[in-house]
Amino acid sequence: MIFCFSGTGNSRYIAKRIAEALEDDIIDLNARIKARDTSSIQTGQDVILVTPTYAWRIPRIVSAWIARTEWRDARRIWFVMDCGAEIGNAARYNREIAARKHLCDMGTAQVIMPENYIAMFRAPQAKEAREIVARAEPCIDEIVSHLKNGEAFPAPRNNLYDRLMSGSVNPIFYRVVVKAKAFRVGDACTGCGQCVRRCPVNNIRLIDKKPVWGEKCTHCMACICYCPAKAIEYGKKSVGKPRYHFEALCYDK
Repeated sequence: MIFCFSGTGNSRYIAKRIAEALEDDIIDLNARIKARDTSSIQTGQDVILVTPTYAWRIPRIVSAWIARTEWRDARRIWFVMDCGAEIGNAARYNREIAARKHLCDMGTAQVIMPENYIAMFRAPQAKEAREIVARAEPCIDEIVSHLKNGEAFPAPRNNLYDRLMSGSVNPIFYRVVVKAKAFRVGDACTGCGQCVRRCPVNNIRLIDKKPVWGEKCTHCMACICYCPAKAIEYGKKSVGKPRYHFEALCYDK
């Protein structure tokens, strides 16, 4: 069984590629987390978790959901993490998750995909995004090969920088950076509610047909990147930057 959490579509695409190759099912963690659904799941023996990288680890809302949800019959787990640059030492923390679930950790694989974190970085334009995805395809194929053969992933890079970012920087980043207070909406907003529907933590509500953010943000960037009117900004940091979500930016000409 494949579990997938995705902010702006990268992880969803990878999970679909894996599901098609393995003829397996995908459980949408966005929907489960949004619905606060932690009911037990009959998984079968092998579990594959596909997620983006948030501050050099898997998203906290995903690890929290895993901790609360019983996986019946699960024995082995593979972690697949996409990122704009690197996953740091995320594999160490994934091993800890596997141990707490009494699962055999089959390793962590990294896939470089287009950047979406426009609260800090620049997202690619469509042509560049397509090139990044094209370069990722052989990596996804290799991941699929390991999964088909029931093999562990090769150990990812683990240097001092990786250990620092996933270890010391991750909690500081969440405490200092991961907040919703900088989100604002302009006059172009149509009140369509796309941001409300996309938010996996129910942190946005419409007041007078305008989005208002609460304090539970996970910085998935779904609200700002999927806004059809491009009416949302993250303070001044997102101004003038292209929005990125996989479905449109990669394949719209």
